[in-house]
Amino acid sequence: MVGQLSGYVNALSTQLANQKVEVNVVTYDDSIRGLEKDPSGVNTYRVNNPVRTHVGVLTWVLTLNQEVERVAADIYYDSNKKIDLIDVFDWHFIPSAVTLKNALNIPFIYSVESLEDQRSPNASSSYNLAIKSIEWLGFFEATKVAVKSEWMKEEVIRIYKVPKEKICVVSTESATWIKDIIKLYSSLAEVKKR
Repeated sequence: MVGQLSGYVNALSTQLANQKVEVNVVTYDDSIRGLEKDPSGVNTYRVNNPVRTHVGVLTWVLTLNQEVERVAADIYYDSNKKIDLIDVFDWHFIPSAVTLKNALNIPFIYSVESLEDQRSPNASSSYNLAIKSIEWLGFFEATKVAVKSEWMKEEVIRIYKVPKEKICVVSTESATWIKDIIKLYSSLAEVKKR
């Protein structure tokens, strides 16, 4: 577990499992690989990057996405195609989500933790523009976008021109945040059934 996002995903997945929602988490680990079944009911699939040496984080992310896609597709087929949605946190797994959405007809939510404009003081360099293009792809392809505050919603609209009706604010500070997430997930599961 590294950083605030991993703590959020851990709390969210555990709370969802406690609400009897089937949860599969696909994440990266440099040394551990495979399925870990948590007593809470969360299935965590750890993948390694098949390519060991990288020029930078972009090549690392893009090669790792191949492995994420493979494992997520296996989960989908092993469940007899009973995966209702994909929730992608931050930009790193957007390429996988887009591929899985289009190949398997699974809606996805892009849950935004931060934006490249906020993380990098020089977000107009070619390197940062490449990351921003992946973020843009996520906003374009996602069925819904989840943010944690009205401020982030306004930033997503301002920077990426995402229609405000596509964005849902789900504050982790709210006493109802798990119910709000389940409501959002349920709305996408209904879209898939149509």
